[in-house]
Amino acid sequence: MKKIVLLFACGLMISSVALAQSPKLGYINSRELLEAMPEIKKADSGLQLYAKSFQDQLQDMQKEYERKVQDYQTQSKTMTDAVKEVKEREIMDLQNRMESTNQSAQDKVAKKKEELYTPILDKADKAIKEVAKEKGYDYIFDSSGGMLLFAKDGDNIIAPVKAKLGIK
Repeated sequence: MKKIVLLFACGLMISSVALAQSPKLGYINSRELLEAMPEIKKADSGLQLYAKSFQDQLQDMQKEYERKVQDYQTQSKTMTDAVKEVKEREIMDLQNRMESTNQSAQDKVAKKKEELYTPILDKADKAIKEVAKEKGYDYIFDSSGGMLLFAKDGDNIIAPVKAKLGIK
């Protein structure tokens, strides 16, 4: 009996030490935070304008392509084989230029997006880390990724992070 009481007391002591040392966890919805940041809206509009310039260029090329194809189709019966070959090569060259321009545009837009978003993401990350340190959190999880199944409302740090960034 004495052994059982002693074992029970040791178990209570170990569990209380384990509970006292359990990490403080918090969570934040980073998507919600980023959507609330005014810098994101500015970056999004700048990125859209930048992408539109490429889109306009590609639309002009598409119209030229369609015009050349239509001209070829209507005039192909009266063309010599040499002229047909030249026109077909022109159409294929234009198609290749369109594909190359499209790929280049996608690469440039992705690079511009990274250039615009990196300082914003760094600012949000810094604010999250500062709030976590100030509030004594050991870990902060991102609930926007779907990796969080349960959390108490009191541990959501979105409000103090927004306050740190000056967002209402």
